[in-house]
Amino acid sequence: MTSPVTASRSSSDTFPSSLSFRVMLRTYLRTYLVGANYNTRGMQNVGLALALEPGLTAIHRNAQELRKARRRSLQHYNTHPFWTPLLAGIFLSLERDIARGVLPPPMLQRVKNTTTYTLSALGDSFFSGAALVFFVLVLTLLLAHGWTGLAWTWLICCFLGVQVFKLATFVGGFREGIAYLRRLKRWNLINWGQRIKLVNAGLLLLLWWLLWPELYVEGGPEWTWIFWTAVVLCCAFGYFRLRVSRAWFVLAFLAVWVGLWTAWSGGL
Repeated sequence: MTSPVTASRSSSDTFPSSLSFRVMLRTYLRTYLVGANYNTRGMQNVGLALALEPGLTAIHRNAQELRKARRRSLQHYNTHPFWTPLLAGIFLSLERDIARGVLPPPMLQRVKNTTTYTLSALGDSFFSGAALVFFVLVLTLLLAHGWTGLAWTWLICCFLGVQVFKLATFVGGFREGIAYLRRLKRWNLINWGQRIKLVNAGLLLLLWWLLWPELYVEGGPEWTWIFWTAVVLCCAFGYFRLRVSRAWFVLAFLAVWVGLWTAWSGGL
């Protein structure tokens, strides 16, 4: 008669140690749709469940365990979209360990709660607040100089670089699981984000210097650039210190522009 321990071990041996290329590819491509069904309750949870579905189906052969895994994937989830491939790989790695009996099911939710919010803040600071701004400023400078070919090259290289980053972190997250987070910590993205923001400040000054001649309105005074510099400084002060919505700045900017253009051109 087979003992329960032997039966459990023999059944756990049926779980795949790795997923097929087709399943991994389907999971990775679905991570691009993580925000397709964004909702106020679970935020990106439906998109994450959709991305994990091919992997969960391959890992959990038992229908009841598969239903439990699907419920776990539908728990609240929200993070920066650039981190979704990494987290999808880590979550599948944890689900594989849960199916083998190595980890208890509640471990997945504890890891999800810890990693998603931490990486969300890191993603907003590094990607949205530093890297993407750097990309846009360089692209704008190239276009301002009239270097269209270099601008297209820069755009394509940055786009492909993001895809390589997502794919590499997805594979690394699945292979190493939670241990991949230690590698991520060594990247020191927080300090790199601060350094990139300093570079962005210099690029912004350079862009403003290049745009000064273009700010002159025909028929207007020679000091027009001083006015626009003051506008930018006032908007920055109002947003960061007075917490005024940026939408009001856009309306005020358009109103002032139309008024000055009408005054200097002598009427519409």
